[in-house]
Amino acid sequence: MAPKALKPVRTILVSQREPERNPFARLEKKYDLQIDWRPFIEVKGLTEKDFRKERIRPDEFSAIIFTSKLAIEHFFRICKAMRIEMSQDTKYYCMTEAIANYLQKFIIYRKRKVFFGQRTIQDLAPTLKKHRSKEKFLLPTGNLGSEFVSAYLDENKFDWTPAIMYQTVSADLSDLENVFYDVLIFYSPLGINSLYENFPTFEQKATRLAVAGRKTTKACEEHGLVVDISPLPPKVPSMEMALDNYLKESNA
Repeated sequence: MAPKALKPVRTILVSQREPERNPFARLEKKYDLQIDWRPFIEVKGLTEKDFRKERIRPDEFSAIIFTSKLAIEHFFRICKAMRIEMSQDTKYYCMTEAIANYLQKFIIYRKRKVFFGQRTIQDLAPTLKKHRSKEKFLLPTGNLGSEFVSAYLDENKFDWTPAIMYQTVSADLSDLENVFYDVLIFYSPLGINSLYENFPTFEQKATRLAVAGRKTTKACEEHGLVVDISPLPPKVPSMEMALDNYLKESNA
């Protein structure tokens, strides 16, 4: 693998949508790189027709648990399509304050009861348990579910129902079929799945892979891929630092 590791890097493809603040801007300038961004997965909302097959009416629930802004958007989209107006007495439990603040786009905040935590469902535990016997909870989610939230609600015997309102699917990457990059960056196993759904005969060859997370690394290994660059906390806490360390050698 030494020859591949020493080959200079000129082009990089990040398998995500470009954020407002590009974490690789400094490296792009420092090493004169071409860094492109392209989401390998996308989210598609269920149609009203498909959601009705779940036989769930949001207004039959007295409490809603939101794990993301995305869940909020699709929840109220479905409600609008079904011509449902949630009761002013509905309680909303949000994983973070940022998610709770996002609710203001969809409800009159002062007239609703909104609770939020710092990061996880455990932060909301005291408030949730306080209302456990009185409320019927709905968890708007995607096809991948909300593993930790679901486990908590089951373990603590809440009266709750999951409602799939959107799906995470592989994006169409057919236009990249004959485009090659020196480095591909992945942050999720879903990105690896998308790679092979789009290009079933993909071979790594001289392409280097920069991968974050154990699950994503495992997905690479299952496909026989070699991970060349990876953050290793606490010494190498970010992908930006891991990539910089690699480029110091490859582009020397």
